[in-house]
Amino acid sequence: MALKIYWTDFSKSELHQIFDYYRQKVGTRVAIKLVEGIIYETLKLSEQPLIGQVEELLTERAEGFRHLVHKNYKIIYWINRDMNRIEIADIFDTRQNPLKMKRK
Repeated sequence: MALKIYWTDFSKSELHQIFDYYRQKVGTRVAIKLVEGIIYETLKLSEQPLIGQVEELLTERAEGFRHLVHKNYKIIYWINRDMNRIEIADIFDTRQNPLKMKRK
């Protein structure tokens, strides 16, 4: 049974920030293509939720976070079995200090 993909408010905010940054720096077309690529990457999770690697920097959290990579971004997610969905928790730019991932 396919799981639903749910974007948290925080992850949606991060996605909007990515879009706005690229729209201002290189143009709307590039921003749209990047954001669509990130969203498309998450669609795989519906049928294959364990496809992402365990996120080593967040192992102390109970959720069991995993990640997928799209270009320079880690798509941080966890499998919420109680709600029958994949929760996208964060979109993290891998060019940042990895310790910032623990910000949320």
